[in-house]
Formats: sequence, structure tokens, C-alpha cells
Amino acid sequence: MVRKTKEDAELTRQRIIDAARTVFLKRGVSRSTLEHIAAEAEVTRGAVYWHFKNKTDIFYALRDRAFLPLIDRMYDTLAIQNDDIDPLTQIQNSLCDTINELNENIEMRQIYEIMMIKCEYVDEFATVLQQILSNCSDTTEKIRLAYQRAKEQKLIIPTLTPHELALDTHLFFSGLLHMWVKDSDGSRFRCQSKTLIYSHINLRRR
Repeated sequence: MVRKTKEDAELTRQRIIDAARTVFLKRGVSRSTLEHIAAEAEVTRGAVYWHFKNKTDIFYALRDRAFLPLIDRMYDTLAIQNDDIDPLTQIQNSLCDTINELNENIEMRQIYEIMMIKCEYVDEFATVLQQILSNCSDTTEKIRLAYQRAKEQKLIIPTLTPHELALDTHLFFSGLLHMWVKDSDGSRFRCQSKTLIYSHINLRRR
């Protein structure tokens, strides 16, 4: 019975997160309330408070469901040291893998849309922005290490530092993701995102 109760509680929690994704997409985060989310999930407001402290807590849970696993996969791709794959190709693959996941996973695509264009990072969400910036710094460092290996293998232009290249790549890809999310019909950026990534990496090769 206890196990069943825990399973039911987890199912309710996941239903609330799914409901929040639907509500945030429709109304935007700032105009969404716990009442909206509870109604979408078909649970009471008290049930929402049982699982989450506030709307920010729900937002974090939504982000963690898809965003963090994607970052982990990117880090794993960048960390691989394989004689058959050079570091520049690793960077290229990590960026393309993210695009592939967004193309194939509607939940992840919707969460990215919420994070990038449906949320104002003010008031209680200012802390969320700081978390995102911290993740950006971590990602840039992982890319820098890959560029450092590329430099040691004499694959990149020697006048450019791994730090400069990593920051440039991170800013390029962040901008591409923002435009990818906004390009809902896929006619401008989604259709050529991988080509743009290939060009970005090839410009760094000696």
C-alpha cells in the first residue's frame, strides 16, 4: 500500500509538471498561476502545494526533466577522447546532437521554447537566470577543453586561444538555438541549422 501511494504521488507530480508545460506555453510563465496549473492537471491547488513550494519550483522541475539530461549528453560527447574522432568533430557532434534531440523530442522542444521566449527572468525568476548563466559557464569550459585538445593536435589556427574559440562557439550556438526555437515553420533556421554548425567548425580548422 505504501509503495502504491508513493507511485500515485509521483504520477501526480509528473502530471502537474506536464500541465505546467502546457500552461506556460499557452499563457507564458509570468501570466500563469498555480490555479491555472492545478486546473490543467485536474488536481486541487493543495495537491500542487504538496509537491511544489511555488511556481518557480515547478519551473525548475520542468527544466530539469529535459534540459539537464541534454546538457549531460553534450558533456559526455565533449569529454570522449577517441583517436577516431578529432576534438573539433566532437564539438560539432555535440551541437548537432542537441539539434537532433530538439527535432525529435517535442517535450524538450517545448521546454526550450518556454525557457527562451515564454519566461521573463525577473523577481522570483532572477535566481533561475543565474542558474542558467552558471550552466553556460560550465558548457563553455567543456568546449574550451575540447578546443585545447584541438590546439595540441594543431587542428586550429594558432593565433586563436581555446578560450576565445569556446566563448565564440557558445555564443554562436546560443543564438542559433534562440532563432531555431522562434522559427516555428522551419523555413529560416531549422532547415539549415546543421549546415551552419558545420560551417562554424570548419572555419576553425587549419
